[in-house]
Amino acid sequence: MSRTYSLAQLTVLPYTPPQMVQIAADTGCAACGVRLLPASPGGPHHPMTVGSPLLAETRARIAGTGVAVLDLEIIRIGERFDAKAYGAFFEVGAALGAKHVLVAGDEPDVGRMTANFAALCDAAAPFGLTCDLEPMPWCPVASVPDATRIVEGADRTNGGVLVDALHFFRSASHFDDVKRLPRRRLNYAQICDGKVPAPTTREELIHDARCERLLPGEGGMDLRGLFAVLPADLPVSIEIPSDTRAPVMGYDAWARATVEATRQVLEGA
Repeated sequence: MSRTYSLAQLTVLPYTPPQMVQIAADTGCAACGVRLLPASPGGPHHPMTVGSPLLAETRARIAGTGVAVLDLEIIRIGERFDAKAYGAFFEVGAALGAKHVLVAGDEPDVGRMTANFAALCDAAAPFGLTCDLEPMPWCPVASVPDATRIVEGADRTNGGVLVDALHFFRSASHFDDVKRLPRRRLNYAQICDGKVPAPTTREELIHDARCERLLPGEGGMDLRGLFAVLPADLPVSIEIPSDTRAPVMGYDAWARATVEATRQVLEGA
């Protein structure tokens, strides 16, 4: 079965949404991601509004290339979370034809986290968007079991668990946790490689994840094993930032390298 590949925004973070669509097309990817909101306060992102020239340009590039927008980033559920605050975000997502929203769990109280995730799913549903909770080892929702507990507790049809290879291998997550996930809870997965053994501090974990991931096959993570337990038809988002290599190679060349390395590991191509 042929896999669907999507180029994640973080791989070429400086690229605008229309540039994301074009580089995905140029590298043979069927889709791309778009970061409309920052991962941390003041972080890089590409805001758009309905009716803006940037949205119109992005839609024109989508029509011209046939590349889809797979996912939107990033909503963080934390202390001041309000699901009603994301209406404009969802409207842009619907205008782009996006399918999924990447969600991080910063709320330590399981009950509040579950209720807020359910509210977010309800707010996103009219726009045809799923909400995909990505466990990150430095966050309260740190592992696949943590995310599964929240998503199943919220019990929304558009709620999913997003498995990111780097976070999977650096958290208390196991292949059996992925095998136990109902297929309806998996909408896409993210691939990269990383150093083994992993960094030991929170700061190093965050730096690696946001700034210095490795190409598939360069690190020591069992990527073939992980993707063997994920559904074979699951779209694969290629999320491999490198603040040291990408600017030197050029982001176009870096994007091509990430796609080629991913295909080599998953297809032996």
